[in-house]
Amino acid sequence: MRDGGRLAAAIDVLAEMQTRHKPVRLALKAWGDGARYAGSKDRAFVSGLVLDALRKRRSLAWRMGEDTWRSVGLAVVRFSWDWPAERVAAAAAELHGPGALTEAEAARLASPIPLDDAPPAVRGDYPDWLAPYMARAFGDDASAEGVALAERAPVDVRVNTLKSDPARALKALEPLGAEPLAALPTALRLPAPAAAERTPPLEALPEFAKGWFEVQDLGSQIAAAAAGEVGHKQVLDVCAGGGGKTLALAAAMANTGQLFAYDSDARRLAETATRAQRAGVRNLQVRSPLRPDALAGLEGRMDLVFVDAPCTGSGVWRRHPDAKWRLSEAQLARRMAEQDAVLDAAAPFVKPGGRLVYVTCSLFAEENEDRIAAFLARAPAFGIAAPARRLTPRSDQTDGFFIQPLQR
Repeated sequence: MRDGGRLAAAIDVLAEMQTRHKPVRLALKAWGDGARYAGSKDRAFVSGLVLDALRKRRSLAWRMGEDTWRSVGLAVVRFSWDWPAERVAAAAAELHGPGALTEAEAARLASPIPLDDAPPAVRGDYPDWLAPYMARAFGDDASAEGVALAERAPVDVRVNTLKSDPARALKALEPLGAEPLAALPTALRLPAPAAAERTPPLEALPEFAKGWFEVQDLGSQIAAAAAGEVGHKQVLDVCAGGGGKTLALAAAMANTGQLFAYDSDARRLAETATRAQRAGVRNLQVRSPLRPDALAGLEGRMDLVFVDAPCTGSGVWRRHPDAKWRLSEAQLARRMAEQDAVLDAAAPFVKPGGRLVYVTCSLFAEENEDRIAAFLARAPAFGIAAPARRLTPRSDQTDGFFIQPLQR
């Protein structure tokens, strides 16, 4: 495919996503299924352009003076990908391109509207209704935090100490550009791929199949490390999901003690046992919600209960940029109710003197500090065990996370 065809395809995917209310993943899959002629580089190009358009939709539309997917797509390649204006014009006018530039488009691509006078939500690339939530969390830095959340994310790796060590894993990943991170000895980072390129083929490495490492954002690794010393302990992960933090906890336990993994959605637990086997985990029990008594007998016995609560996912907008445009106030309210419910459900499993670690990948105080305050008012047996920590791409070069350790 030529530049014009790729550009037109990306604009069509964005329009399809909005018209049919599809998540971007499904919209891209639908396009790919119907574009058998497209090669791997074409697919990477279209996917990269679509995701970058979603990341910076509002600021790019402002610079173009028009909020359409066509104008945003043109702005991506001009301002985010640094194409010369002549290349954009040539691509648009190609046989299979999106159509020749209008005079207004050509003018804006040459001289965009400055962002200086744009509202914070435009500069930070998030919906207007989220402005008070971002302002409450970050004050005058809200738009700057939004800008960081609109950048492409690197690929972080957690070294699995049950199967390898940081030095050996780093050597295996050096051909892909991996470097160690100071925050954690077991954390490595690969740079974010260029927008039109595929992510590094980590899963193709033989060391991945051997269980030497897992793909896991540094923020998620820090959240798991907040569990503290867990060796020889009884640990319950009540929102285990796909098992990323579960496996991090297992490695920290070094196959001592007992680790229980549970999630209210049985489908999300489906891969946990398989991943644990590859990682060399031998102290894990997966408790399925399909059994009504799945957690019976664990009440009051856990040294640690880890609560990776369901949330809006505002902290991972870098990786899932369509989520910020699909989020609604009703969804936020539902997540807050679910967070209250999961905290109440988790509390009885903590033994006296034990800890509960509450984690979300949300940046909003309504899902974080407010939920903790409400929980402590309902559960006077618990108190703050350590100061809360909020991680963000801007301040910590991680996905966004909130971490609050509690103690009974």
